[in-house]
Amino acid sequence: MAHLLQIDASPRSERSHSRRLTHEFTSAWLVANPQGQHTYRDLGIQPVPLVDEAWIASAFTPPAERSPEMHAALRLSDELIDELLAADTLVFGVPMYNFGLSAGFKAYIDQIVRVGRTFSYPGFEGLAKGKRAVVMVAAGQEYSEGAPMAAMDYVTPYLRTVLGFVGITDVTFIAVATNAGEETLARTLESARASVQAVAARATVGSAT
Repeated sequence: MAHLLQIDASPRSERSHSRRLTHEFTSAWLVANPQGQHTYRDLGIQPVPLVDEAWIASAFTPPAERSPEMHAALRLSDELIDELLAADTLVFGVPMYNFGLSAGFKAYIDQIVRVGRTFSYPGFEGLAKGKRAVVMVAAGQEYSEGAPMAAMDYVTPYLRTVLGFVGITDVTFIAVATNAGEETLARTLESARASVQAVAARATVGSAT
């Protein structure tokens, strides 16, 4: 059965463009996969904590040697990773802040990139293979290839790298420019919505590459 994991990271609610796009994607995906399973997590409303010393000590201790306190320190991380591994399609709503990820989404990444769970060591092999990720990026300006500010985009290359590190190499980025004028917003939003429908329609059972 197809399984979609939807993650929203924007602290905005109705005014969030990234949320609007993830919800449109999910609606289209559910039409294409009427029997599919949908898991939703809202990092903007319920942020995950930053990793701390207890988390690090626990993550790098072999599972059989962890104390009850160590297992407790990793409980949320295990839950987040289980959600990720259970899904075959991932859709992330990611706002760009100051050319990079929001703190809330970076905290999520740090919780799910974990040795023995999503990558192996030694060898650095990703353990979350066979998934498709769709990333909805809401940024103030246009950062697409050829745009004047393209070199300042630290969201796309970072996510492509870190998702690839855990084995997720089928990644589609869909972007909207929210603060570059009404004309640019309308144009990028129209293009993003068309891409959302096309990508969601392809994300059907058995279609992952």
